[in-house]
Amino acid sequence: MLPTDLLVQRFNGEEVVPLRLELDEKNRAIAQDLITLFQSVVGETRGTLNRQLAELEGTDTNYRIKRGLAHLLNSDTFSTFEAVSPLDPVDLRQRIFLQAAQTAPSTQTTQAVLQTVADTLTQELNQEVLPDQIHAGLYADLPDNHILTRFEPPTPDALLHRYNLAQVQGIFYRASQVIINAHRNDPGQYKLLFRYIKLFSLMTYIEGDADHGFTLAIDGPTSLFKPNTHYGLKLAMLLPALLHVTRWSLTATLHHKDSYSGEQRVRRYSLEADCGLVTHYPPGKTYDSMLEQGFVDRWQKLKTEWKLEREVDLIPIPGSVMIPDFRIVHPNGQTWLLEIVGYWRPDYLKKKFSQVRQSGRDDLVLAISERLNLEKAGVKLDNLPARVIWFKDQLSPKAVLGAIEAASASS
Repeated sequence: MLPTDLLVQRFNGEEVVPLRLELDEKNRAIAQDLITLFQSVVGETRGTLNRQLAELEGTDTNYRIKRGLAHLLNSDTFSTFEAVSPLDPVDLRQRIFLQAAQTAPSTQTTQAVLQTVADTLTQELNQEVLPDQIHAGLYADLPDNHILTRFEPPTPDALLHRYNLAQVQGIFYRASQVIINAHRNDPGQYKLLFRYIKLFSLMTYIEGDADHGFTLAIDGPTSLFKPNTHYGLKLAMLLPALLHVTRWSLTATLHHKDSYSGEQRVRRYSLEADCGLVTHYPPGKTYDSMLEQGFVDRWQKLKTEWKLEREVDLIPIPGSVMIPDFRIVHPNGQTWLLEIVGYWRPDYLKKKFSQVRQSGRDDLVLAISERLNLEKAGVKLDNLPARVIWFKDQLSPKAVLGAIEAASASS
């Protein structure tokens, strides 16, 4: 993402309009020049890179665009910078300063000190260490001296797409609330979105169902008692995940400080699914764990009419949603939902069992690992509408099938 000083926005009444670069030859040429520059300085220091970037930037009035594109290329996604030194730079400085304190400073004594330390390290490490390596590694831990050891070049179009996304993400740094209307979509898309909301610990109230869609009200950083920059970044990081959803609309309420009056003003920003932004987040994993993958593999070997389906039901509960791992369907129309609980964190377990109680579903099978310490987590199994199956290292499809067949026969 981009720092606030590289965000380019204008106002159209109450609406905020972020800069979006066209994917034309002019902008592609700018992106390619920057990519080529980064490729040319692999093996050089960050300081060398910054000096060449300043030269490329020159006196152009669009310096913020070039600077923003360079900032994205500088990220861990594309570039790896490392401190290259034969020894920890702090230890090297201690050795050099202790040795230098024994003689008067001069050009000759400097070389002698470097040679002495190099000889000492050669003996200690049992490999040759040269004075030039000592000199280069002495301040290798300073950011400007870090070496660009790897650069994975994006295409010019990919870089421009990332830039446009980052400009829109910057909108949410000062949001007080974001409302997302996720219309009827594939349930797997919902689960990916809800997973990212949980990952970023966003304060969200969810209403709706899978048939009609969901409305997500997300608190922004300026709605907190004390505006939180870290939370604003987390909210911005949700946007690439939202782009995996097919049909949605978004409205954000923003708070901006007027540059003339100094007063806080309320602004608006809206976005639709056909906005043209491109996500760099990978699609969701087919399975959340090896436990689920193994269960599916073993189910496929069963000779049964019951069909195992993945993530096709969403259970609305007050202010949130529960997404069972599997649905098990019989040709006669009977269905059961399966939720696998193999994760141990106490707060996760409390939330999961609370969701099960709130769901009120009597067609839910809960598979629980015997390795979980439910008592320590403060979880009680009373008043659960679900049927419970226990497992150890792996979940047996036969045990699940036996439970649902027995329940189906008795109902």
